[in-house]
Amino acid sequence: MQTLNDMRPVYVIGVGMHKYQFASDTLYIDMGLTAVRGALSDAGIEFPQIESAHIGCTGIGMAAGRIMFNHLGSTGLACTQVENASASGSSAFQMAVLEVAAGRRDVALAVGVDKYGDQVRAVAKEKVNRLSDTASIPLVKYAIMAEYLKKKKGLSAEDLARVASKNHTNASKNPFAQFQKPRSVEQVLASTLVAGTTTSLMCCPRGDGAAAAIVASEDAIHRLGINGDKPIRVTASVLQSERPQVGREIPSVTLAQRVAEMAYAEAGITPDALDVVELHDAFAIEEILYTETFGLAPKGEGQHFLRDGGSAIGGKCCVNSSGGLIGQGHPLGPTGLGQIHEITRQLRGENGERQQPDAKIGMAHMIGLGSISIAHILQKD
Repeated sequence: MQTLNDMRPVYVIGVGMHKYQFASDTLYIDMGLTAVRGALSDAGIEFPQIESAHIGCTGIGMAAGRIMFNHLGSTGLACTQVENASASGSSAFQMAVLEVAAGRRDVALAVGVDKYGDQVRAVAKEKVNRLSDTASIPLVKYAIMAEYLKKKKGLSAEDLARVASKNHTNASKNPFAQFQKPRSVEQVLASTLVAGTTTSLMCCPRGDGAAAAIVASEDAIHRLGINGDKPIRVTASVLQSERPQVGREIPSVTLAQRVAEMAYAEAGITPDALDVVELHDAFAIEEILYTETFGLAPKGEGQHFLRDGGSAIGGKCCVNSSGGLIGQGHPLGPTGLGQIHEITRQLRGENGERQQPDAKIGMAHMIGLGSISIAHILQKD
């Protein structure tokens, strides 16, 4: 099986975003075009130079991309709409990357955009009665997981609040984030209880938003005259779905570990090489779990990695400098591309007061209902 490194090199040459926000009257077209125009401006190219586009969304409806691109002109570009739950934007990015890597295109666009919408799940149409009304609600699953792990590994409510406090504080310095206020551990703990001891500020908000990334081949970079320091290489892109549960393992966590290990192998790195990680933290417990799962901290010691500042900006490996899903927001379609936006800017050294010093390698990770897991590794040449 070919890996990304067996194919021709692919680089991110432009990124853009529209601020994530609570459900609003803002048209998805306005948000999407803001992100696309931002990516075009960042790359220093014009829309007709884009050869294909992949749009990730979950709540807008059919033909969202083609209708949006009409406002930039009908250029004949190939256009594909992608839906993969929370990983829709991540999957759109993977499709654009693989298309360029395979030599099918030289310049491809991935854009994620979403309105709050109704997000009706296909499982609601399978005509099978649920054993419980809460069986497939992620909040309940992760709240139960948090209570179990508190007993098993000595986690405290303060540890979960530390995750949320770190990410809200990072988001307060991010102009694209949905939440703009720093939150203390005490404020997180004092917010509304939503399930078990999980509070509202330990959970990600839903809303609206958009993010975009343009990828290109080396030939295109030379032809378009793009600055040599700007392109960031994509060295791994891996997507898998979960397998049947074995014993007491948590399938989504086992899946995330498998995908991360495959991504490391594809990129030819070890976890110690990572400087920045944007990961799926829809609930605070996930960040602690995944820092262990990804090998950033030893098994059972994710809370110590957090307490010691290992995941802070300036720490051993900065986790969710954007604010993550908890602070930056989780509008579904754009979320994975928002991670690419953050990592690209980190690796370029453009992230201002959220900059991780000397960042050279980053990983973006998302989980989608089903469950699926996807990871991309980006590297500064």
